[in-house]
Amino acid sequence: MNLRHLLPVFLIVATALRAEDFALRDGDTLTFLGDSITAARGYTKIVEHYTLMRFPDRHVKFINAGQGGDTAHGSLRRLERDVLSQGTTVLTVAYGINDIGWGTKADDEHRQMYLDGIREIVTRSQKRGIRVYICSPAITAESPDTAEIGYLQKMTDDGLALARSLGAKSIDLSRGMRDIQRRVVSANAKENDPKKHTRLHVDDGIHLNDLGQLAMGYALLRGLGAPAEVSAVTIDAAALNTVSTENCKVTSLERLPDGVSFRRLDRGLPLNLGIFSALNHRWIPIPETLNGYRVKVTGLDAGDYEVRAEGRLLGKYSAARLARGENIASATSNGREPGGPWDAQSDAVREIVDARDKAWGGEHFRKQFNGDNPDSAKLQREARKADQALVTLARSMAKPYPYWFEIRKATTSPPQTSPR
Repeated sequence: MNLRHLLPVFLIVATALRAEDFALRDGDTLTFLGDSITAARGYTKIVEHYTLMRFPDRHVKFINAGQGGDTAHGSLRRLERDVLSQGTTVLTVAYGINDIGWGTKADDEHRQMYLDGIREIVTRSQKRGIRVYICSPAITAESPDTAEIGYLQKMTDDGLALARSLGAKSIDLSRGMRDIQRRVVSANAKENDPKKHTRLHVDDGIHLNDLGQLAMGYALLRGLGAPAEVSAVTIDAAALNTVSTENCKVTSLERLPDGVSFRRLDRGLPLNLGIFSALNHRWIPIPETLNGYRVKVTGLDAGDYEVRAEGRLLGKYSAARLARGENIASATSNGREPGGPWDAQSDAVREIVDARDKAWGGEHFRKQFNGDNPDSAKLQREARKADQALVTLARSMAKPYPYWFEIRKATTSPPQTSPR
């Protein structure tokens, strides 16, 4: 299955961020505060999944404090209960759409209530030593050009500026998502059949679908300083030498009659989101801005080579391509199966993150509507134990181990491999 034509044709120049630049540290508790878009628990799972894969040795706890219909000012009533008393060390805040009543209350009064809410969230959180990130809200389905100069963007720009003046950090999710939205709008304009149009929202034009949640998660990760590069290795096959490594260790480098083999142990692994997930890379440039998992082999004789990891064929590449270096984060020889073992690990972790989310959602719902159950205390204890067990399992599943790579001359010359 050739998906090369689905990769973005634009060039992304990624900021040279390092692992130490990522906002989440070992021992942190990140709480997501927001409205129904946060409560939908979509983008929040992307951030959790990424952190597990890229930083498996950092123990970070994730709490969803989204509430449907909420506003920045309205959240003050529950800030102590849902955020400050939960051991939060990092807080992301995404409000704005409800604050102006989906546009029906876009006036000075509601703007001031929004800004007052942001100020109070920041100051009360900082008193507890919490590192605060005030975010602009998710985009709506409004034209990106008109939204760029609209009331909501201007109001939340003021909120971001206020946060910075108070010593908090800011993340402009709206503009980060709007870059993706413009690619979607441009592609849709070339497609005459509306049924084939790509969408980021459900029918109301406010709430996000799965692709929209992914776009929001991506924008938030970038705002939190997620580094573009996972790890990289350069091998000189002619000299049988490891030229360089980044965030990984190479051992057992051996010459083969028709190539080379080696073991590679990474500090962290790429984020892969399941079979066919690379179809979304046309819109969201995850490979080059979050997922650089690179191999470069120079000194090979001319011809095509098979690249295998733990015996699985990732694809066939020319010696020239391998000499330039390849990002194999999502490479697979079969678009219906994961590629390397890191790909399968990430797919498995995604399922566990989803399971944890479902279990958390069940307990959250129970506490809201069945809190008077005589077994409530026992149920809550059991829910916490189950949650911790799933977190432990996810961390174990995400742990890198030494992968055995073989790069050998291909017996045939099939088409060049494309990432999944």
